[in-house]
Amino acid sequence: MDTKTPARPAAEDARRHRLLDAALGVFLRYGFRKTSMDEVARAADISRQGLYLHFATKEELFQATLRHAMEGSLQRAREGLSDESLSVEARLVRGFDAWMGHFVGSVGAGASDLNEVVNGTAAREVVVQHEALFVEAVTKVVRASGLVAAYKPAGLSARQLVDTLNATARGLKHSGDTRDAFVDGLTIAVRALCMPLGAAR
Repeated sequence: MDTKTPARPAAEDARRHRLLDAALGVFLRYGFRKTSMDEVARAADISRQGLYLHFATKEELFQATLRHAMEGSLQRAREGLSDESLSVEARLVRGFDAWMGHFVGSVGAGASDLNEVVNGTAAREVVVQHEALFVEAVTKVVRASGLVAAYKPAGLSARQLVDTLNATARGLKHSGDTRDAFVDGLTIAVRALCMPLGAAR
């Protein structure tokens, strides 16, 4: 157990999660600059003063919201990737959908500044760290699947296969309008990747 960070009561954790979920919805709809603390407080159904008891500034709230979103996405992705009752194809699709698919179609027209804000602040490190952990989890699945041996004659490593799939998923995320379209496109990419596994996939 980490002795540096005292454990919060479960009820307080639940309140914080609800607040950060509400904040995420507002940031995704309006972006960073157009989001106000008042708007977040209304979405979270707490007073403005109550919100400021948790977060002193909008910047602090944004950092916490981003970390919360990254941690939640990574946890759900790992759960999907580690479900051995599913085929390799299904695990990969579920993992990528949990990591980025659920954001497709949820970003409002006013939220175009989010990438710029993330890249221009310490929040970028949070994203980089969690992306690395996600890629590591996917690479583990690919290594265990038998695909590495199938692609060895082509000189491709597990990490190269995963990086290519990740780049495809990113493209689908930014070009698609709906989560269903993202999943459909990703399913085709994963099926193509897993073809060497044949019926064993």
